[in-house]
Formats: sequence, structure tokens, C-alpha cells
Amino acid sequence: MTAPLTPSQPPHNEPPHESWPSDAQPSGAMSPQAYEENGPDVHVEVLQALVIMVAVAVSGVLLGLLWLWLAPRIPLIADNTAVYLKDTEGEQAIGVDGTFTLLGLGFGLLSAVVVFLVRRRGGIPLVVGLALGGLLGSLLAWKVGGWFGPETDVVAHAKQVGKGVVFDAPLELKAKGALLAWPVAAMALHLGLTALFGPRDPEPALYPTPYEDAGPVQ
Repeated sequence: MTAPLTPSQPPHNEPPHESWPSDAQPSGAMSPQAYEENGPDVHVEVLQALVIMVAVAVSGVLLGLLWLWLAPRIPLIADNTAVYLKDTEGEQAIGVDGTFTLLGLGFGLLSAVVVFLVRRRGGIPLVVGLALGGLLGSLLAWKVGGWFGPETDVVAHAKQVGKGVVFDAPLELKAKGALLAWPVAAMALHLGLTALFGPRDPEPALYPTPYEDAGPVQ
């Protein structure tokens, strides 16, 4: 007599060898917790970076007005032939560039702190948006100082005030490198704050292999 050819069944008290966790999800699915850990989508980060860039750049108007208010004036005087510096040994021109540089550094530090407090996670798009916003803000401040400052046409201004009358020179930025003070300070401080106080990446979760919890083969 031959034994019946029926598939062997596992004992009732022994679980199947191949068992998966009950909360396993299909490949490619992401739980809300994992989404929070991995951060927002790249498109969302780019959109946030654009908003930050525009907001930082617009604040350059305030920098320009402060520069116009705090920068020293360069006195000029004219005669019948030309326009001259009233004080040939004065350092007002250096003070104009120095004032812009210090204000740019201050605005860079302030904007970096504000952006970090608004969004602590950071990211490359955000840092790029912050730096570009600072550069655009510096350019806007430079133009605002020139627009609202003393008359830019020196010859016409000298003819208007008359011979021997002292008047202010246009507000000009001689050292163009001062335009980089804002973006460099903002980017450096934000990267430092993110490295020191930003959220840490979570450790990857280790799931058991399918046969790790299986009992001895009978």
C-alpha cells in the first residue's frame, strides 16, 4: 500500500515560516510619520525658497533708506570752471562704503536668524534662496540710496546752487564688494545655525528578515 500523495500541512501550533509584519506597507508607500521625517517634497522646498528670496530682497528697501540716513555726506564746491572736493583729505567716501558694508552684515545676520526660526530644517533650496535674496536686496538698497539721495548730475547741481556754495555729492558705492556682505553673512550664519540646532536625520529602521523569527524546521 502506498501513502496518499497529499501536501503536508504545518502543525497547528507552529506559525508559518514565511510571515510578514502585519503593518507592512507596499513598496513605495510612505506613512505620515515617515513623511515628516523625510521632509517636504522638493517642489515645496523650491516654492518656500522663492518666497524667502522675494521677502529678503524686498527688505533691501529698508537697507537703502538706512544707508541714505546714516552714510556721511561728501561735500563738493564749484567755481567757474570745475567741481572740487571741499575737503580733499576727508574720509567720507570710505565711510559711505563702510556704512553699507556694516548694514549689509547686520541685515544678513538678522535675515538668517529669522529664516532659521521660521523653518529649522534648512535645505539647499532654502540656503540658495536666502543668498540670492540677500544679493538682490543689496542691489535694491544700492539703487534706493542713489534714487533718494543727492542729485546725481553734479554739473547741473553745481550750476543750480551757484559758485562757491557747498553741496552734497551723489551717494555712490565705490567698493562693489560691499554688495556681497549681506548674502555671505546670511548664508554662513544660517548654515551654522542649521548644523548646531537643526533637526537630526533619524536612524534608519531595521526590519527583521522574513526567516529571522521562524522556528526550527520540523
